[in-house]
Amino acid sequence: MTRPEQQAVIRGFGSSQVGRRLPASEMALTVDACLAAIADAGLTRDEIDGLATFPGGGFDTPGLAGPGADDVHAALGLVTNWKYGGPEGGQLGGFFSACLAVATGLARHVLVYRTVGEASAQGAAGRAAALSGNANAAVSGFRRWLAPFDAHSPVNWIALYAQRHMHEFGTTREHLGTIAVNNRSNAGRNPNAVYRTPITLEDYFGARMISTPFGMYDCDAPCDGSVAFVVSHIATADDGPHPSIGIESIGWAMRHRPLWDQWPDMTEMAAWDAAAHLWERSDLSLADVDQVQLYDGFSFLPLMWLEALGFCDKGEGGHFLEGGKRIALDGPLPLNTGGGQLSGGRLHGCGLLHEACVQLADRGGDRQAGRPDTVAVGVGGGPTAGAALLVRR
Repeated sequence: MTRPEQQAVIRGFGSSQVGRRLPASEMALTVDACLAAIADAGLTRDEIDGLATFPGGGFDTPGLAGPGADDVHAALGLVTNWKYGGPEGGQLGGFFSACLAVATGLARHVLVYRTVGEASAQGAAGRAAALSGNANAAVSGFRRWLAPFDAHSPVNWIALYAQRHMHEFGTTREHLGTIAVNNRSNAGRNPNAVYRTPITLEDYFGARMISTPFGMYDCDAPCDGSVAFVVSHIATADDGPHPSIGIESIGWAMRHRPLWDQWPDMTEMAAWDAAAHLWERSDLSLADVDQVQLYDGFSFLPLMWLEALGFCDKGEGGHFLEGGKRIALDGPLPLNTGGGQLSGGRLHGCGLLHEACVQLADRGGDRQAGRPDTVAVGVGGGPTAGAALLVRR
C-alpha cells in the first residue's frame, strides 16, 4: 500500500553557514539556506508554491523561532498556494506537513526551513539569558512545579529521565560519554561543525558538571544557522539535477499525555510513540537501516532513541554503546555522522535531517559513512516532542 508521505520526495536541500554568534541576521541565514535548497532542486523561486517552518514567527524562546513564514514569504517574493507555521507540531512538524500538502495536491514544491539564532541571543550571558525571557512574567504550566527547585532548563528535566534509566538498568556516564566522543570525532570531519577538536573520555569526565548526570560535553552546542529542503511531488522526482530522496514513512504519534511531569514511565519518552508509529507505516525493518541521525540535545537522548526504534532492547542502550564501535563511521550503525547537535550545532533536530540528505546524496566527504540506502532520523528530546522519519535513496 502506498502511504501519503511516499507521494513526496526531497528534491533539494541546503544550508547556511553554521557557527557561534555569526555576523548575520536570522533572516539572512534563512535566505541563504532557502536559495541553496531551491538551486539544489533545480527550481526557481517562481516554481515554489508552498512554504513551511517550525515553530513559526513569534513563538519559542529568543533565538529558537527564526523568521516566520510570512516574513520569509515576503523576503523571497514567493507566490504560494499553501503555507504552514505552528509551534505545536514538533521540530519536524513543518516538514511532515509539507509532505502531506504535496501528497494531497495543495502544493507541488514546498520550501521547508528551520532557522536558529540561539548563540547570538544568548550572548555572553549563556543559555540562561535565552531561557529566561521576561524575568517578571509568571511561571506557568508544568514549570510551576519545577521552578521552586531551580529546575528551569531542559538539562534539569532530561537529567531526571537519565538518572531513572541509570537506576533501573545500570546505564553509566561512560555510556553517555561514548556518544559525546563519537559525535565530536565525526564533527572533526565536518567543515561546517561548531566544535571540531577531538575529545577523549578523559576530557569528558574532566569537564564541569551541569546537572547530574550531565556535564558540559553532554549538552548540545547553541549556534546560529539555517537548513532548508524542497519537498516535491514524486512525479517530479526525476526532473531535477540530482537524484531525489524518497520518504518511506513518518512517525508522528503521541499516545500519552504530552506533559513533562506526568509521563507514565520515566525510562521512556515521546520517541517510543513516534518510533512505533514509524514502523507501523513502513514495509522495511531494522535490518534495512544503514545509519541513524538521532536527536542529541543531551547525550542521553540518542540512547533513548536507539531503544525506542528497536536497535536494542529496552534498558540495553548502554550495553549497545559500549566501546563505541557499533556507532562509529565505519561501524554497522553509524550515528550522527556530521557531529550531531553535541558538536555540529543545535539546529533543533532539522540539522539531523539535513545530514541524512547529505549522506544519501554521497556528499559527506571525509565523513561519508559508506553508501547508505536507508537512514532513520529521530527528532525530539522529551515527553512532549517526538518525530521519526525513514528516508531512502
